[in-house]
Amino acid sequence: MYARIIVAVDLGNMEQCKTLLDKAVQLIDAGGEIRLLHALEEVPSYIAAELPRDLSDRRRAEARMELKTLAGGVDARIEVEVRTGAASGQILQSAEDSNADLIMIASHKPGLSDYFIGSTAARVVRHAQTSVLILR
Repeated sequence: MYARIIVAVDLGNMEQCKTLLDKAVQLIDAGGEIRLLHALEEVPSYIAAELPRDLSDRRRAEARMELKTLAGGVDARIEVEVRTGAASGQILQSAEDSNADLIMIASHKPGLSDYFIGSTAARVVRHAQTSVLILR
């Protein structure tokens, strides 16, 4: 069905990550590529000044290892990618960079704050140039 799928995951909810990845494996064409993506939020500079200098590198390495662990044992071609910045923007940029056919993202049930600022999933849906599958 799809040659390139971006699977945007929140490593804070591994159960949801596994569900998303399982669904992506069902939807990918033979020889297709699944790109597991996690976006690390940037730490404001006034806070970063008080943190160890290598914290950003450690966070990136830990996220990469978690993504590789998640991808382990899955029978599909999987690339892992960790980006830094606002999640919605990084998801959209990754989809554009890799010429993805589908973006997959999990969403929670919206709360009051989502109606004012919008959730990451809502921003991705509004601005994506490709199909988006939302998992609840």
